[in-house]
Amino acid sequence: MNFFELIRTDVETKARVGILHTDHGDIPTPIFMPVGTQGTVKALEQRNLIELNAQIILGNTYHLYLRPGMEVMKHFGGLHQFIRWNRAILTDSGGYQVFSLQDLRRISDEGVEFRSHIDGSRHFFSAKKVVEIQKTLGSDIMMVLDECVPYGADEQYTRRSMELSYRWAVGSREHFKSIPQIWEHRQFQFAICQGGMFPNLRKEYAERVIQYDFDGFSIGGLSVGEPTELMYELTDLTTDILPATKPRYLMGVGTPENILEAIERGVDMFDCVLPTRNARNGQLFTTQGKINIRNQQYKYSNEPIDSAFADDENYTLGYLRHLFIAKEILGLILATRQNIRFYLWLVRTAREKILTGEFRQWKKEFLSSYLEKK
Repeated sequence: MNFFELIRTDVETKARVGILHTDHGDIPTPIFMPVGTQGTVKALEQRNLIELNAQIILGNTYHLYLRPGMEVMKHFGGLHQFIRWNRAILTDSGGYQVFSLQDLRRISDEGVEFRSHIDGSRHFFSAKKVVEIQKTLGSDIMMVLDECVPYGADEQYTRRSMELSYRWAVGSREHFKSIPQIWEHRQFQFAICQGGMFPNLRKEYAERVIQYDFDGFSIGGLSVGEPTELMYELTDLTTDILPATKPRYLMGVGTPENILEAIERGVDMFDCVLPTRNARNGQLFTTQGKINIRNQQYKYSNEPIDSAFADDENYTLGYLRHLFIAKEILGLILATRQNIRFYLWLVRTAREKILTGEFRQWKKEFLSSYLEKK
């Protein structure tokens, strides 16, 4: 069976419905992937994620390489066994850390030398080494090493960076195919389309990298400070080039409106720290709009956290506000669960509406109501 099965493309937009077939389960797309940087989605147990029907989570190659380290991973039989998660995992390559930890790294043609943010020790990531680390982690989907260009970089710098990422991608693909699996399940590899904020470079990169038979293609280097409309424009341009038979992943994006706009432009997969990070700061994403739970207006509220998900516990907004004011850990757990539940509901509903041909109208009506209640 092919890794990606395309079920339907919307007649009015580029929105798609598909299935990713992995050895740790089938994943319906569009899909949102909760971020579990260090082998945990912050504030949630794995059983909570299963209850919410999360099909796939993310791990961070850079962080897991530093701590607990690859010897621990080998001892426990890979990341799935280590964290007791029998569903799919995607791991990034450490490329974003190249971007975000600029003061701790040095880039060369061979790879990235960096100092650990934990103890200052020096390490080196080559494109090949990153593949080997992810083979050891045993992720179902792995990303190639790349450089994420900062917003505002000029075209000359962006082209040099693009060429470097391209060489790393080609080397990663060759190495992935040449070395054996460590664990019994299949692993798949995605390329990352770069090119900064320049449409001509984005187009060139995508056209070149699709010549290599990657299992999927992601769009990287966006949501780094650029105007939202530019992000949509570059996403639209890239999905026009990427093959329809392969999954498309927009990395690190984003808000609920970002996700729906990108689905309309043909994206299948998303991840973002926004729902978990904002939850810990007291911001809830709900089907009725965003809520800042510390606000005084919720002190006496008998309303459920989200009426669309009122379950047996049926905690109230008043109780959740109390937990945050009192700095109780349960508040972080309940807020995180709500936000992940909402994001999973959002992509699941989008999928249903694509299948029934109602996606564009539903998206318009939902966003009109949702954004009105910010």
